[in-house]
Order: sequence, then structure tokens, then C-alpha cells
Amino acid sequence: MLVTLLTDFGTADYYVAAMKGVILSRDPRIRLVDVSHDVPPHDVRAGAFTLMAVHRTFPPGTIHVGVVDPGVGSARRPILAIAGGQLFVGPDNGLFSHVLDREPHPRVVHLSDPGFFRHPVSPTFHGRDVFAPVAAALATGTDPGAMGEEITDFVRLDPIAPRRDPDGGVRASVVHVDRFGNCVTGISRDDLPPGAGGRGIRVEIGGREIRVLRRYFAEEGAEEGELFAIWGSAGLLEIAADRDSAARRLGVRPGDPVRLLPLPR
Repeated sequence: MLVTLLTDFGTADYYVAAMKGVILSRDPRIRLVDVSHDVPPHDVRAGAFTLMAVHRTFPPGTIHVGVVDPGVGSARRPILAIAGGQLFVGPDNGLFSHVLDREPHPRVVHLSDPGFFRHPVSPTFHGRDVFAPVAAALATGTDPGAMGEEITDFVRLDPIAPRRDPDGGVRASVVHVDRFGNCVTGISRDDLPPGAGGRGIRVEIGGREIRVLRRYFAEEGAEEGELFAIWGSAGLLEIAADRDSAARRLGVRPGDPVRLLPLPR
């Protein structure tokens, strides 16, 4: 069975290794994949975007453990989400929101049976003592329905889907900035204004207007530092800069507004 790990723990401390140790102690044949441990500390939205962007690349039955958990030890619930033929284990803080928004008929279970946890449960390390042992139990055949009761009032982040203006424009926001400084927006091809495909687009972001849409980053004729739009690998419109950071050049960060319009006739 395949188990992935996504955290904001970094790799300088023992935290990730401790989670892996708990899982492998249950069954050393479990395969572990590190999605990322460099999610910015406490940044639930960044973790939610990463899971949304990557989970469909994994086979059915994969178990994803997500631990970006600033509320660890509080009254926030541990949950198991079932969506798209995969399982997601982590805190009820919106971390799985974007996955659940995109997959049909998701289910969420409150992990209320402490018999599946590692004891004693540390109030500061549920990644090791709650989420890792639950993932290990699932990977070795435990029925998800045996771990608690199904709930419908789980925490959701605001959807990343944009809204359309009366003039046909699209308003969205920057949902992620990657390590290259590319600004990923919440705009998909399905959100393009009518006629944009034939006339091109203009993007308003960070007080600038961008009219260049490229097919790939190193497309011919680019000048170093030039800002352009591009359809990224997550299927969303990104704003990039040739061999530079678009986020730095524009002074934008996640949550900042983006507006997309067709080019005037």
C-alpha cells in the first residue's frame, strides 16, 4: 500500500522520521512517498493547493497524510476524507478542502476511536500519535468506516473558483507562489471569458497589465525579466517572469487579486 506525507515540518528535525517510524513499525512493506515537507509553517492554504495539484497523479487507494496543523492539541477534530478513490488523513482545518471541492461525492469521517492512535497521545505531535497510526491501520486493511462517525460539518476553505463580472471579466486570486516565484491563480481554461480563446487575454495583477500568453517558459523571443501568463501543470493560469520571480517583480503574494479580460476588439 502507498502512503504519502505532506507536512510543514521541514527536514532539520526528527518529526518526519518519527511519523515514518510509526507507519513502518506497523508494516515495513508500506511504501512511503514524500510529497513535501517544505509547506510554509502553518500555511494551510499552501498545503491544500499542493494536495489538490498532486493527488490525481497517484493510483486509486493511495493514503495521503497531511499535517499542516497550527491547531494541534486544540478542539479541532482529526478526520479521514474519502474522495476520488483515495484517502486523506489529517486535521479538520480545511487542508483537504480543494480536493473535496473537485471530487464528486466525498465523505468525511471524524476519527473518534482512540484505539487506532499511538499512546500516550502528545498534545503537540498528532502527526506521529494520531495521523501516522491511522494511516498505517488503513494501509493494512482497516475499514475506514470503523474509525469513527461520518460528518458533514467539516471545515472548508473558501473555494478557489473565480467569479465572473457583468462585463465578462473574471476575478480570482493568487492561490500559490512556487519556489520560482510563479504566481498560480485560481483561473482554469473553463473560466476564460467568452471570445478570449480567439482574441487573447489581458491579466491585471499587482498594478500591472499582462498581455503575453506563452506556451512554455523558454519560448523564443522572450527578454529576461519579462512578465507573461502561462497555463501551468496544475491546469491553472500562472503569471511568470522570464528567468526571474514574478511574485517579487509584482510584489504579490497568495490571496492577492487577479482580473482576467479578453483583449479589446
